[in-house]
Amino acid sequence: MEINDLIKPESVIANLKVTSKKQALQELSKKISEVAGKDERVIFELLLEREKLGTTGVGDGIAIPHGKLNSLENLFGLFARLERPVDFESIDERPVDLIFLLLAPESAGADHLKALALVSRLLRDKSVCDKLRGSDTSEALYSLLTEKTANRAA
Repeated sequence: MEINDLIKPESVIANLKVTSKKQALQELSKKISEVAGKDERVIFELLLEREKLGTTGVGDGIAIPHGKLNSLENLFGLFARLERPVDFESIDERPVDLIFLLLAPESAGADHLKALALVSRLLRDKSVCDKLRGSDTSEALYSLLTEKTANRAA
C-alpha cells in the first residue's frame, strides 16, 4: 500500500481556513464526501464519535482523524494543510496544522491499520512535515506526499 492508493490530487487541500477542530472536521467531511461519494453528515458524525474516544491529534502539529463506514468499498484519504493551526486537543497540547483524514470500509480490518501506520510513518518524518508546511499549493503537497513513498520504495 502506498500513499497514492489513499489520496488523489483532488483530495489534497492547501491553506484550509478554519478556526476550530470542529470546523476543520466539518470542512474535511464535506470535501471527502465529494471524493468518496458518501453523506457529509454521516462522515462528520463518525469523526466526532471517534474524537470522543480520544483525540486524533498525535503531536507535532499533526492530526490523523479516521473512522470506518460500512457503506465504503475502498480506503479514502484526504490531506489538508491549515492556513493557521487550531487547537485539536493533541496529546502534546500543540495546535495542529497538518491533517490526514482516513476513511475505511467497515470490513477493512488490517488494511485500515496498515493505512494508519503508513500515514503515521510518513508524518513522523520531520523533513517531510517541514516541506509540507512550506508548500502553498495542493499540487506541491500531493507531490511531496506521494514522492516520499516512492523514494522509500526505491
